[in-house]
Amino acid sequence: MSKEQSTESVSKYIPKLGLSLAKYSGEQLIDRVGQDIIRNVVASILCGGNVRALTEGLTQRRISLSNASLLIAYLNASKNIKDFQPRLYELVSNELQLSKLDPEQKIFLQWLIGLTGKSIQNVLRSDSDQLKGYLTALEASLQNAVKQSKEEFGDLKGFISISKENYLINWPMVLQLFTAIGAQTLAIRGSEKSMYGKLFEKLILGSVLTILGFEMIDPDKSKKSDKVFWLSQRESKRESDATLLFQAGKGVRFDIGFIGPGNTEISLDKVSRFEREMEHGRKLHFMSTIILVDRIGEGSRITELAKMINGNIVQMSMTYWVKEICQILNKNLGFNHKLVKLSNEDSLEFVSKELKKIDLNQFV
Repeated sequence: MSKEQSTESVSKYIPKLGLSLAKYSGEQLIDRVGQDIIRNVVASILCGGNVRALTEGLTQRRISLSNASLLIAYLNASKNIKDFQPRLYELVSNELQLSKLDPEQKIFLQWLIGLTGKSIQNVLRSDSDQLKGYLTALEASLQNAVKQSKEEFGDLKGFISISKENYLINWPMVLQLFTAIGAQTLAIRGSEKSMYGKLFEKLILGSVLTILGFEMIDPDKSKKSDKVFWLSQRESKRESDATLLFQAGKGVRFDIGFIGPGNTEISLDKVSRFEREMEHGRKLHFMSTIILVDRIGEGSRITELAKMINGNIVQMSMTYWVKEICQILNKNLGFNHKLVKLSNEDSLEFVSKELKKIDLNQFV
């Protein structure tokens, strides 16, 4: 990279906060947000709470701070790079192609030109050679939008003041920023939905089975088959989100999905997902299935269909669904636990108390 190009680096103006929010894993989320907050979300879900509603505040916080970081990055770059606004797409394109960037920097720069990971796959077809044509079309679209905005609403001129620094604003700048913020918001919402789904599936299943007194093992290292479970075990044909062995020859496969009543076709697929036999520790175990979904639509036949294959469907929207699982295990396996005999209200208190003893990081 030439000296001129290095001084025109856009990525160096991205705030550290913005980079820290651009990309992280579920395990990093627990560290950054704090185990107590995540534990409260899990506790609410175990008592019938909606995971989407409970995590929406975390998503909105990340989006707001990321949007603020993008604004600061844009303004600082415009202050320090000559003709930044008309050259933005060229500058970012050059840096993406010529620089050795951290993944977080690359993600942020892609947002500045209106791209997300999905749009790179779908619009550019993951072909970097198509970037030039995309940027030409984006520039033309911006110019047309600026022209029509002026005709519809008049000229936009003014200043933004941040920490005693003044920055000029006009239609081209604002519309460029809106394009970037739109891409950023879309990308974060998509990644959060996937990340929270995968993260809380493990946290919920791991927490519930631990509360019921089962021990988590690594099935590749341990041959124990009495009151044990493991998470996300990939097998030759099917994958269960959790596998529980009560004793030699008896077990349950769990499948979980935050699936509402509008997605019953996915739920129906889950009903017949697993085979009835599984080998572990050189022993053959006969397996039933428990499927956890958010809600079942009114009039759905899915519960009856599940029973036909020795399976059960549990709705996590029901307040006492953890006790219901315990009752199913009691009926199907002869599993005895104090939770079965507790009143509904006492069962919630028991679940909440036991959850506080669990290290959630072990499930990630």
